[in-house]
Formats: sequence, C-alpha cells, structure tokens
Amino acid sequence: MILPWVVAVVAVALAVLTWVRMRRLAARLDQLLEMYWELKYQHGELRRDVEHLTGQPPAAPAPERPRPTDAFVPLASLKR
Repeated sequence: MILPWVVAVVAVALAVLTWVRMRRLAARLDQLLEMYWELKYQHGELRRDVEHLTGQPPAAPAPERPRPTDAFVPLASLKR
C-alpha cells in the first residue's frame, strides 16, 4: 500500500525538478539568442567601418547557382 505512494511522490518530485531545469534552460537559450543577434549586428557594423576606413568596396554577394531546366523525367523514357 505504501509502494504506490512512494512511486507517486518520486514521480512528482522528478517532474518538478525537470520543470525547474527546463525553465532555466529556456531562459539561458533566450539569453544566448539575444547575445548571438547582438554579436551579428556588431560584426556587420565593424565590417562596414573597416571597409569605410580602408576604402575597399563592399564584398560582392555570391553568384546564384543556375536552376535545373528539367525536373521531371517520365518513366516511359527510362524503360526504352
């Protein structure tokens, strides 16, 4: 009769501990995401300042890859 109560109490205790830990991890994730975007913004500002000071033109974006022209191949043409 006592065993089910012990199991239930242990399960509730584990659930509460897990919930507390997940809340901490969620807060840490929010903090890390904020730091990431702030760092990315600062990196862009510094790159712009360096390009301005050195007189270099901004870097050209990477060229686009050509898109495939034939995306569909009928099965009848494969059987021949």
